[in-house]
Amino acid sequence: MNDHPQETPMTPPAPTADAVPAIHLQNILVPVDFSSSSQKALTYAVAFARQFGAKLLVLHVVEIPYLGGYGEMETPPLQDDLETAAREHIAQLVQTQVGGAAPATTQVRLGQPWYEITQTAQETGADLIIVATHGYTGLKHILLGSTAERVVRHAPCPVLVMREREREFVETPAAPTDNPPAPPAG
Repeated sequence: MNDHPQETPMTPPAPTADAVPAIHLQNILVPVDFSSSSQKALTYAVAFARQFGAKLLVLHVVEIPYLGGYGEMETPPLQDDLETAAREHIAQLVQTQVGGAAPATTQVRLGQPWYEITQTAQETGADLIIVATHGYTGLKHILLGSTAERVVRHAPCPVLVMREREREFVETPAAPTDNPPAPPAG
């Protein structure tokens, strides 16, 4: 005979709507390098901005050439040309890919991409960074490093990393057509 009372498992009460944590996003930073991967990240950033009523900051970093051991290479005319081209390209990208779907500003900075991305996030109070990864492996990863990996390690806020090939969860609305839908048969 068992002298100990049987324990019945306690099921915690279901949380009330007020007790469920909520996500508040006001500022989303999305770095772009104009690759298809970063444009995919921008698509996701627009969807997040619309869903949460957040503002986008679309950032491009013009990487300063670096000669190992010799410091940064001084190339002011080249940097000016690269900055000018980047400003035009980023404005066009935001116009075509963001349009009026979410409030967006752009910024072009000079430096090492991972550092400038994390500094921008810190300076602007970003709530989330949405960054693309190119998925380099092997020698290419060793030689080039991973900007996304460094951003994740140094960012002052959460980072959503978009891989080039993965299951999509952002739905792109169908483009409107000039032809009205056919009436139902019957």
